[in-house]
Amino acid sequence: RDALIARDGMTLNDLPEGAKVGTSAPRRISQLKAIRPDLEILPLRGNIDTRMGKVTSGELDAVVLAFAGLSRVGMQDRATEVFDPEILLPAPAQGALAIECRAEDEDIVTALNMLMHADTYVTAVAERTVLNRLEAGCTAPVAAHATLDGYAGDTMTLTAGVFALDGSEQLVYSLEGQGQEPVELAEQVAAYLLEEGAADLIDKI
Repeated sequence: RDALIARDGMTLNDLPEGAKVGTSAPRRISQLKAIRPDLEILPLRGNIDTRMGKVTSGELDAVVLAFAGLSRVGMQDRATEVFDPEILLPAPAQGALAIECRAEDEDIVTALNMLMHADTYVTAVAERTVLNRLEAGCTAPVAAHATLDGYAGDTMTLTAGVFALDGSEQLVYSLEGQGQEPVELAEQVAAYLLEEGAADLIDKI
């Protein structure tokens, strides 16, 4: 999920008209513009301390960061609002960690498989498959969020969206399917978005 770090403990709705909000991600920019078209969205670079420092210094009224990133460095309490995915859809596989190794190193592959979190894996596969089928890069205004429900996580709900950068248009689709068939579900969601014009929105960036 995404998090807002704002001055004076404000939430997104609390921010004054024309507030300066820092983020460079097209996915975040487009969704923020749809919710609050009055905001002035400014580019944001640097590590977490640098980014949050722009709020402390008064250069920005708020910044939007990944809550997972804040949590990993013990700064989750700095978030003044953690967005529900229904409000701000996260990036595909946002918050998931991966370790890469050579396929022929069988002992290492076996050891790493023991560390794998199965639920995180299948949801990340679903979300990344949407991105792949849309032929979109990591900077495209594409979001996806999968959850597992039911007995033993046998049901997956996948929601994905493609957005116009100015917030004027958004395509969001949600579908429920088998929890252990993430690729098939993702392909259905991506196909629907493409039928509705997702490629045109992506090409406009």
